[in-house]
Amino acid sequence: MTPTTPAAAPPGPSRAGDIWREVTHHGLFWPVLALVLLLLACGIASPGFLDVTVRDGHLFGQLVDLLRNSATPLLLALGMCLVIATGGIDLSVGAVMAIGLAVSLTYLDNAADPSNIGTVLTAVLLGLAVGALGGAFNGAMVAGLGIQPFIATMILMVAGRGIAMLITQGQITTVTSPPFKTIGSGFVLGIPTPVVIAVVAFVVVAFVVRRTALGMFLESIGINREASRLAGVRSRQTTWTVYVIAGLLAALAGLVYGAPTMAADANNIGLMKELDAIMVVVLGGTKLDGGRFYLGGLLVGAMLLSSLERAVIIFQLPSQTTPLFKALVLIVVCVVASPTLRSMLRGRRRADRAQTPASPVEPADAVGVTA
Repeated sequence: MTPTTPAAAPPGPSRAGDIWREVTHHGLFWPVLALVLLLLACGIASPGFLDVTVRDGHLFGQLVDLLRNSATPLLLALGMCLVIATGGIDLSVGAVMAIGLAVSLTYLDNAADPSNIGTVLTAVLLGLAVGALGGAFNGAMVAGLGIQPFIATMILMVAGRGIAMLITQGQITTVTSPPFKTIGSGFVLGIPTPVVIAVVAFVVVAFVVRRTALGMFLESIGINREASRLAGVRSRQTTWTVYVIAGLLAALAGLVYGAPTMAADANNIGLMKELDAIMVVVLGGTKLDGGRFYLGGLLVGAMLLSSLERAVIIFQLPSQTTPLFKALVLIVVCVVASPTLRSMLRGRRRADRAQTPASPVEPADAVGVTA
């Protein structure tokens, strides 16, 4: 009988390697890594950046300010993410911010007592209602008339600032209303009010889309609108509803953004904020071609955007260069997370292994030979 030596099994991938591969292939790995590195860099450049203090029962610190500044892009991105999930886009969210704030502050400006709680609540509801109305217009154009989302929402994007200018009569409307100012600069249980508002909105939206069939409907519409309609999904009504939600959240973002100054500048409120919202959605791991979407990634994207804006100030860079750094971060995160790039790198590694000469076979040990 010819002696044989059992061949050694090729070493399989270790468990740690599997975990590392799974973590690095997650869509949020690179945005989270970029956020951590950015915060550490800011902490090194500005001692005390990572400190959080409690004064009079309220949280203060630059990290708290980052959370406060992240509220507006998060609210905008929430609506934008749902719209993108259906295969659409909403370019009018910045203009809707301006309209909602203009309506609320104009109402307060003409009120007999702007500091009255009832008056402030009415002003807030009016601003939100106008935002929902703008979203309903976009939804009707897209779902009802079949106009491409880019064109349909661009109409309100262009006309919205003119509408806001008409409401404010071309002036910067300013009011003095402490209750209204609390929306943007107050505290709830020591936490900044904008953070509380953004978290509540996030939880409500996440609950609705993940605990009901709405989320599944949105993804099915984004993947194949006609197939979802044939399957019984009311794609038109669902799409229209999503645009209304986006308009409502945009108006809420406008109130949160403009409340600290209590001034409605129709020319500047919400300017280019639609691009920030899209950037947050992309950084959060949602693709622009519709279908699957990730609400949890919006939290990381909003924080990364606000951290980048703060880093420009800390490193004493010209504020005009902020869009450049936003673009650089977006490019880097998208490129390193690109599935195509990963496939190319994996193919290169396989080719290198295939070209590596095999190791010579050691002669079999006499002890291991069986007669």
